[in-house]
Amino acid sequence: MRYAFFITIFLLLQLFSAGTALSLQWWLAPWFSVMPISIAWIGVFTVTNGLLLLSVKRVFANSYRWISGWMLVMHFMLLTAFFTSLLYGGYWLAMSWVDMPLNESSVMDVVLRMLALAIFAGLFVYALYSAYVPVTRKLSINIDKPLAKPLRIAVASDLHIGRLFGSGAIDRLSRMMTNSEADILLMPGDIMDDNTEAFSDYDMQKNLAELCGSVPYGVYATLGNHDLYGHEQPISHALRDAGVQLLNDEAVCIEHAGQSIWIVGRFDNHKRQRVATTELLADIDTALPVLLLDHRPSDIVEHSQLPIDLQVSGHTHNGQVFPANSIVNAINRLGYGYEAIGKGHFVVSSGYGFWGIPFRLGSRSEIWLITVSGQND
Repeated sequence: MRYAFFITIFLLLQLFSAGTALSLQWWLAPWFSVMPISIAWIGVFTVTNGLLLLSVKRVFANSYRWISGWMLVMHFMLLTAFFTSLLYGGYWLAMSWVDMPLNESSVMDVVLRMLALAIFAGLFVYALYSAYVPVTRKLSINIDKPLAKPLRIAVASDLHIGRLFGSGAIDRLSRMMTNSEADILLMPGDIMDDNTEAFSDYDMQKNLAELCGSVPYGVYATLGNHDLYGHEQPISHALRDAGVQLLNDEAVCIEHAGQSIWIVGRFDNHKRQRVATTELLADIDTALPVLLLDHRPSDIVEHSQLPIDLQVSGHTHNGQVFPANSIVNAINRLGYGYEAIGKGHFVVSSGYGFWGIPFRLGSRSEIWLITVSGQND
């Protein structure tokens, strides 16, 4: 299975490279007509496979970011070629309808290529904006359990705190919590980007502590797969030292307007020894409101039959870059967004941060603000 995955990735990269070489060859044609066609092809395939080799061999730290970044460049080149073709096709049809001759001059060649450059740059700017400028998704739900006063829950999953997403993002989240007047913040996994190196180097503990202090009932979190890749203990200590109440296969009861509410947090399924949800629920009073943090949305169908009122998840990033959105939704019952299923309400966030490279296309960095009302409202 592992070899099949790597072979698939390798073949996809070669396909992307061929498309990129063709696009680059077309774009450079008016200015480098004397340049051999092979130059574009050799250059693109050399960069692709060189970066792939460096990434596989892990020659330097975070080498996967370089191959990811190059894949994004190639992807945007292909999208640029597609959009430019559509626009040129529209121009061709318009000229045909009004019975005017097509302008095949060198001026049109330059115009098309300048348009392609603008589309390419626009994709990068928009993707960068979508990664670093989060939105707030608002949702109101009603549960079939006593709740004397509505509870305002903020959800920020997949922060991936690291060198590319650090203290500024944490401070912005603090401001968002204050402005939203949230009672509590839930962070369902992937808090750190694999380790605590950047968190420590840039002294982000004070920023995270201020975030925890900005929310009346505090911040509750559970660990995701990226928090468990060999640095579980340092990450857990860093979060707890900053004031985050970490729930690793644990449940805690909080008071809200004299009403008890249970918050349950699960390990990500990367942790093979994690406790089953049914075991966690067996130790609490499920007649009271139950909130579940589960990093991956993979168990939503099973959880929809349990006395869970609200589950918040992340992990999918809503694909992060189009067209991965369709893959995410194809392999998950709920790959992104909100749905009431069975006995509960389920929210899967695209994440407050991002993975790998700071770009999003077809998805957006976000937090959710969920107002939960009960029978006694």
